[in-house]
Amino acid sequence: GLLTSLQRLMATLLEILQTRVEIVATEFEEERVRLRELVVFGILTLFFVGVGLTLFTLFIVVLYWDSHRVAVLGGVALLYLGLGGLTGIILYRRLKSRPRLFAATLSELTKDRDQLSSRP
Repeated sequence: GLLTSLQRLMATLLEILQTRVEIVATEFEEERVRLRELVVFGILTLFFVGVGLTLFTLFIVVLYWDSHRVAVLGGVALLYLGLGGLTGIILYRRLKSRPRLFAATLSELTKDRDQLSSRP
């Protein structure tokens, strides 16, 4: 009777809660993995680009050592500063447009709330 209905209701609510907690845990793990990958690839990118730019700068300066070394150094410095500013803007935009954390979980909870509130 009533006790059985209440037990079924509690079991259903616990199943819903368990499912939502599992969704949160999955989303959290995905975000953790994504951030780890971003950090690793970011560090590797900075290292390799830094080494490459240093060697390229040395190559250009040595190439023009006798005639225009100061102008070449200034030009290369301006180029690097411009590229750094551009990549900084791109990074800022990417950080602002990242997906909302736990969006799927919040969506499911909203659906649950709407379904529960629409019942008589």
